[in-house]
Amino acid sequence: MQFAEKFASEHSKEAIRIQTTKDNTIAKKFYLKYSYDIIREMVYQVGDGVDREGYEFIKHIQPKALVPAISKMLGKTINLADYQTKQLQGGTLGDVRFVTGMAETVDGDKLPYKIVWKKQEKWERPGDPDSWRREYDLYQSNLGATFTPALRWPECYHSELQDGNIELWIEYIDGVSGSDLTIEMLEQAALELGRFQGRNIKQHDKLRNISCLGDTGFLEREFSQWHTQSFTYDFLISEPCHIPGFLKEMLKNGDIQLIDGKSFEYSCLRSRSCDIPENLKQMIMDIDDRKDELFDKLKNLPIVLCHRDFWNENIFFTDGVIRLIDWDTAGWGVLGEDIASLIVDGMDIEQFEENYRRLVPAYLKGLSEYMVVPAVEEMYTLEMILIKFGYRIIQEYIFSETADEKFWSLNALQKIYEMNNAKEIIQ
Repeated sequence: MQFAEKFASEHSKEAIRIQTTKDNTIAKKFYLKYSYDIIREMVYQVGDGVDREGYEFIKHIQPKALVPAISKMLGKTINLADYQTKQLQGGTLGDVRFVTGMAETVDGDKLPYKIVWKKQEKWERPGDPDSWRREYDLYQSNLGATFTPALRWPECYHSELQDGNIELWIEYIDGVSGSDLTIEMLEQAALELGRFQGRNIKQHDKLRNISCLGDTGFLEREFSQWHTQSFTYDFLISEPCHIPGFLKEMLKNGDIQLIDGKSFEYSCLRSRSCDIPENLKQMIMDIDDRKDELFDKLKNLPIVLCHRDFWNENIFFTDGVIRLIDWDTAGWGVLGEDIASLIVDGMDIEQFEENYRRLVPAYLKGLSEYMVVPAVEEMYTLEMILIKFGYRIIQEYIFSETADEKFWSLNALQKIYEMNNAKEIIQ
């Protein structure tokens, strides 16, 4: 049992479950003595194929890194700690938990603690194969020195990389986030982002030594991800198939081009059966037709250090300052990528215009403290919004299962269309 518990702790397993029959009283006493709890009575088959009544026991295993992480966080030598976990969120093969409890020092003092335990399995993002481990690598780098009290990431107290998995024990950030952020809080986030990127332009060569940062091709790959979606031919025509019927019709009508007889690419917007309003279709197709020209223009903008997941769920406003989480896509990109995300990603549609009108100037104000900023029209912010979200919203529309979801997608595109056609939104 000691070996099993040691193995479970070292491999970040949360619990051990054991089953035994009711008549095995010696095993029952043993498990109860060593802090295993009975969680249910059950009937199951043992090796001889006979159904027998039994118990299922469980023992929660303390993660190996908990005590060293808490020791560093509290600045004291911790002897032991109890803990409870609560799921916060999860990403791609990721698991994020809020861990709380009481820690006991070697002197016998008992201290409450709060910490975040983040685990990430290895996976491969298209064009960015090391993003799964980027936060681990960045915490080993000197990126932390580029932050200020006004904008920083959570402090990391302990990190491990083992067998294609990372484990981070990081600071718990308690503050306002997501849809609860006010426009003034968002303005401050935009201002501090501008300052952060402006400062780091001056440290460009030094930061180039951080080899794990993503490259400047991220935005173009992001566009391609949503622009060209491939599905297997068998999946489309199989039953039951949840792909909308009009896509099947496109195959029959020749609107879909087969590639090597195995898969196809489609353009919903250019299909005869697409029911998206013509003005919105044309807005997206214009970006499509001009993409080479647009990416050439964007390459003339300054290169800055981007967060690349800069949206309201990753921004925390706490005690008047900004905390920014989830740095796994961080890398070099063009000025304005992050602010384009902040304007629309996760926002109510009615906020789009005010966000554009107020957040872009706040961002440029922060940049202007360190560099000569480009004119607003040279930032191509609205074009970047369409590059980042145009086809993404189209995909959401295509695969929406309810009328409300389709209505949201059309309204979002309509609002972006109105912003593109408005004059002098930013005064």
